[in-house]
Amino acid sequence: MSEPLIRLVDVRKTFVLRERAGRIRRTKREVTAVDGISLDVPAGQICGYIGPNGAGKSTTVKILTGILTATSGTVRVAGLDPRTRRVELTRRVGVVFGQRTQLWWDLPLADSFELLRHVYRRDLADHRSRLSTLVEVLDLGAFLATPVRQLSLGQRMRGDLAAALLHAPEVLYLDEPTIGLDVVSKARVGEFLRRVNAEQGVTVLLTTHDLADVERLCDRLVVIDRGRVISDGTVAQIKQTYGRTRTLLVDFVEPQAPVTLQGITAVRVDGPRQWLSFDRTTSAAQLIAQVMQEASVRDLSIEEPHIDDVVRQVYGLAREQLLAAEGEDRA
Repeated sequence: MSEPLIRLVDVRKTFVLRERAGRIRRTKREVTAVDGISLDVPAGQICGYIGPNGAGKSTTVKILTGILTATSGTVRVAGLDPRTRRVELTRRVGVVFGQRTQLWWDLPLADSFELLRHVYRRDLADHRSRLSTLVEVLDLGAFLATPVRQLSLGQRMRGDLAAALLHAPEVLYLDEPTIGLDVVSKARVGEFLRRVNAEQGVTVLLTTHDLADVERLCDRLVVIDRGRVISDGTVAQIKQTYGRTRTLLVDFVEPQAPVTLQGITAVRVDGPRQWLSFDRTTSAAQLIAQVMQEASVRDLSIEEPHIDDVVRQVYGLAREQLLAAEGEDRA
C-alpha cells in the first residue's frame, strides 16, 4: 500500500502560558492543544475535521503547514516533515483560512494573482492557463480589476480559493472557508471543491462548524475534542453508530392526541402533524402499520438523524467516558 498523503502519529502540541500572580510575579501554566492525535489521510480524499472551539483543529492545520512545530510525535505531508522542509512543502500545499486572506488588500485581485506567480515561481504560460480555468469556474472575471478591500466576503473567499490553487497543490487545507457566506456563495464554493477533488485529485482537509458543509462534501468525518480523536469514519457510518433514532413524520387527516404506541415517542405535535421518534433497529414498516391503525393518515415520511444531532451525541458520549475515566483515576 502507498503511504498516506497526510500522516500524524501520536502528535502533541503544548503551549506555556504566563499568568499574573501578583503585581510582579508571573506563573507558568501548560496548555495541551493537541493531545496524541494519530491520523492518516490518503491522496484524493475530502476529510472533514471537526470539533468544538478549542478542540485543536486550527492547531493541527498549523502543524501540518509548518506554521507551528509539534511538541512531540511524527508529522508527514507528501513524505515531507513540515518542520524541517517547510519551504519545499509550501509549493505542494494550499491553505485557506476563512477569517484571514492571502490576497493584497489594496491591490486589484488580478495583481494578487500575479504576485503569487512570482512567490511560487510558476511558469507564465502554465500560470495563465491555470488562472483562466479558475477564473471561469469560480466566476471571478467581473471583479479581477477590483481592489480586494472592495470585494464582498463571498467574492474574496472565491479569490482566496483561486490563490490557494494557482500553484497546483496536492493538498488543500480549508479552515472555516465558508464562515459568514450566504447560501448561494456556500453552494458555489462547495461545487468548486468537489470539482477540483474529482478532476484534479486534490486532497482536502476541511475544518468547519458548518455541519451541512461536512455532510455535503466529505468522504470521511474525523471528530476531535480536547485535542483527541473521538470518532473517525464516513458520515454514514457515524450516523449509523451515533444516530440511534429515526423520526416518523405523520400527517393525520385530523388533529390527534400524541401517539402512545410501544417503541414510539411523540417528540412534537403541531395540529394534525406529529413527529414520532423510534429506535433505528426497529422495523419502520411495522410502526407505520400500527400508526395507520390509530387514525386516518394523509401522508408520512421517515427522517434520518440530522448530522448536528449525531455530532452532539458523539461529543456527549466522549465526555461521559472521560468523566468516568477521571472518576476511576481518583478512586
